Amino acid sequence: MRGLIIAAPSSGSGKTTITLGLLRALRRAGHGVRSAKSGPDYIDPAFHAAASGQPCVNLDAWAMTPDRIEGLVAGDCDIIIEGAMGLFDGAPPFGAGATADLARQLGLPVVLVVNAAGMSQSVAALVQGFAQFDPEVRIAGVILNNVGSDRHRDMMMQAMKPVGVPVLACIPRAAELARPSRHLGLVQAGEMPDLEPFLEAAADVMAAHVDLTDLRALMRRAELSAAPLERPSGGPKRIAVARDAAFSFVYPHQIADWEAAGTQVLWFSPLADEAVPEAEAVFLPGGYPELYAGQLAGNSIFMQSLRDAAQCSDIYGECGGYMTLGERLVDADGVAHEMAGLLGLVTSFADRKLHLGYRRLTGLSALKQGRYLAHEFHYATTVSAQGVPLFSAQDATGADLDPMGLVEGRVAGSFAHIIDVI
Repeated sequence: MRGLIIAAPSSGSGKTTITLGLLRALRRAGHGVRSAKSGPDYIDPAFHAAASGQPCVNLDAWAMTPDRIEGLVAGDCDIIIEGAMGLFDGAPPFGAGATADLARQLGLPVVLVVNAAGMSQSVAALVQGFAQFDPEVRIAGVILNNVGSDRHRDMMMQAMKPVGVPVLACIPRAAELARPSRHLGLVQAGEMPDLEPFLEAAADVMAAHVDLTDLRALMRRAELSAAPLERPSGGPKRIAVARDAAFSFVYPHQIADWEAAGTQVLWFSPLADEAVPEAEAVFLPGGYPELYAGQLAGNSIFMQSLRDAAQCSDIYGECGGYMTLGERLVDADGVAHEMAGLLGLVTSFADRKLHLGYRRLTGLSALKQGRYLAHEFHYATTVSAQGVPLFSAQDATGADLDPMGLVEGRVAGSFAHIIDVI
């Protein structure tokens, strides 16, 4: 496997759009390429997959073992990994799980995307600092983004000469490549009717300004462990998984784990008012149920089948799925909508507060035994939660948090998104 990492000094530098444009441009040029996303991001991977035509996986250096990471990137096809936040930004207190950790572990070079808006010669000092910060993280090239003019480009190119890091491209400002966003990030790929024109436009810009042959020449072959990835066994024969615009936050490696263990995954759409398929287990993943609360409340076939399934199946909900299993969900306008009523939970999106960070979880119930590494990211608040807690929890520093989630009979859920098992 050969690959490289697209990273940046900070969020908002344009690395996602540049990654998408490069993936589509390489695909158009006939080069097989796949991608991965650093961290617990659910949204960017769908854009990656649309751009490359290949599945995109998450690589989480905080929550995944080295063996799992290497198992996920192994393969014959070249890979481009998009970083998260800034190159060295990770969990407190020392930045664990940063994109730089992936660069060290996999031995891959980094292409640094710098948002050049608002600076000129200072870009050289910034790049030099990143290039010298950690000798185990190699900055193989720089892409200067949001370049305002030929004069702006020339000043930065002159300043960069003594740094010794090649400038691979100067990308001009392109307002047409801006993408809409909302409270949890970008609007999802499946909700963009103009996704293909956007990807083609991004590829046009990259093909015009980046030498794809030079880019591919930077890719380094990673020496990966030959040990096969150990996957959990003994799971259910069938698991029903909700999948639509309201329930879309599922990590690809979770599905791969289930299928490798012999579990049949049965997809269904709560928004389409489809009944929960007959299965030993039901999973309601996160997503945006707060945007569809009224519709979900009125989908009687889905809601009744979910209540019926609770009598004979183990049901687990994460974040948005957890909210749906509760009694009521208050939308952004302050309107309360009746949910499944399987957990003593009332949540509100009208009263918003950001909850963000990695979590270490220990199951307190036979329904969710063991220890897990997870991530929490939501704005909804808990109005009331009555019942037995599902997990004891710690943050990334090991500090104890309040117990998370609820369990009632065969139904359980929490706001945490589980990434891996310890």
